[in-house]
This record gives sequence, C-alpha cells and structure tokens, in this order.
Amino acid sequence: MSARNSKANKAAARERLRAERERQAKRDRMRRRLTVGASVLATLALAGGIGYAVVQANKPSQWESAKEVKDVKAPKNTTGENGTTVVIGKPTAKKTLQVFEDSRCPVCAVFEQQVGPVIEKDLEAGKYKVQYVGATFIDDVATGEGSKNALSALGAALDVSPDAFMKFKAAMYSAKFHPEESKDDLAKDSYILKIADSVPELKDNKEFEKNVEEGTFDAWALKMSKTFDESGVTGTPSLKMDGKPVTDAGGKNAPMTAPEFTAAVEKALKG
Repeated sequence: MSARNSKANKAAARERLRAERERQAKRDRMRRRLTVGASVLATLALAGGIGYAVVQANKPSQWESAKEVKDVKAPKNTTGENGTTVVIGKPTAKKTLQVFEDSRCPVCAVFEQQVGPVIEKDLEAGKYKVQYVGATFIDDVATGEGSKNALSALGAALDVSPDAFMKFKAAMYSAKFHPEESKDDLAKDSYILKIADSVPELKDNKEFEKNVEEGTFDAWALKMSKTFDESGVTGTPSLKMDGKPVTDAGGKNAPMTAPEFTAAVEKALKG
C-alpha cells in the first residue's frame, strides 16, 4: 500500500469516527431530553393526582353537606320544627309513648322483635300514641354512616305513609335483616332497598327509591338526631310515657319482653 493511500485511508477513518461520535452525541442528547421530559410529565401527573386527591379529601362529605342545609325538607306526616316530631297512632289516644332508638342498636333490634308486635296492637286499639325519636350516636362510637342513612330512609318511608314507616322499621330490626353492630350494612342504599322490598308499600316505589338514593331526608335525619341528643336520654332503647321513664321491674332499662312491656305500660297509663 502506498504512503498516499495510507494517509487517505487514515483520514477517512478519522472522519467516519468523528461522524459516528457526533451521531452518538445527538442520540445521547435526545435520550436525556426524553428522560427529563418523562420525569417532568410523571412529576406533573403525580402532582396532579395528589392535587386531585387533596381536593377530593377536602370536599365536604354527604353528611357534612347535609349539616349546612338551611331549608330542611321534612317527610310528610311530621310536625314540629324541621318536622322532627313523629307521632303515630289514633288522634283520640290520650297518652303518648316516646320510643328512643338507634337503627344500628342491637338491643333495639331485640326490643323491636319482642315488643314491636305488642306496640302495633296497642296502637290499633288506641291505648296510646307513639312518638319516635331516632338517634345516630352508634355511627360515632362504632364509626360508619348506617345509623344516619337508615334514619334518612325511615324519613323516606314516613313520607309514603305512617304504616309504611312502621313496617319498614319492623323489617329493618328483624332477625332477617338487622346487621351486627360492627357491620355498617345500613350505610348502603342497596341494602336499605333490599329491606324495603319486604314492605308492600315500598317495593318498587320509585319515589321512595329516589329519596333514599338521593338522600332527600339526610338533613332531616341530622335534625332528628339532634332532637335525641338534646332529650337527655343516654341510651337506646329507652321509653317515656308523657315524659316519664317506662322501665322494667329493675327500674333502669326498657322492658325487653312482651309481658314486661305490657306490665310497665299499664302502670304508666294509670300514672
């Protein structure tokens, strides 16, 4: 190989090497740009996700919003401020039995299963009227929303009729449907509607379903709960006849069997 050709070949090799280095440098710059761009997008996406999560977390909940409602919609068949006076029975009945209950309360469920049928017969006979006062304190103690949601649904049933209210309440407290206190099944509208299907007036009742699913009576439920909180009653179930406690023979708790209840009520009616 001549010296001239050797120099030419070396020069060509150097040029190819320089060109390859430039191409590699361009590829490296492009890779860095893509990596940085992807990192920026990921950061923005993360920030956006966090921002969205923060906004969602700071949005008022269903029940926080209900607290702020000024013009409270009360169910039909109610009286008093915000419709929190719920009285069931014949107008000619002279006495009124107040019944204080929390929808998640397991003892209330036992009470309703044992004593509920007696109360129903007494109402039909006109012995007394019943004033229902609903509580929601178990939601705070056991956490959840079942007490509030069930009370709102009771409002929706009362909006249909007093009879639908009583039958829905009985179904809710029944052994078939009432959940354990630790389970918040009553917070689910689907479960509420499942219970309501056992009540003829509520089964496939579109207006009732709409009021349950849209929380029409959520604000009313909170007002009712406040009525309980201000009553001085500290537990459920509790009974009062015209403001005086109705208790079992021990004098502390609500009568939990039909015979105990009948004896306690007869005494209260005479008093």
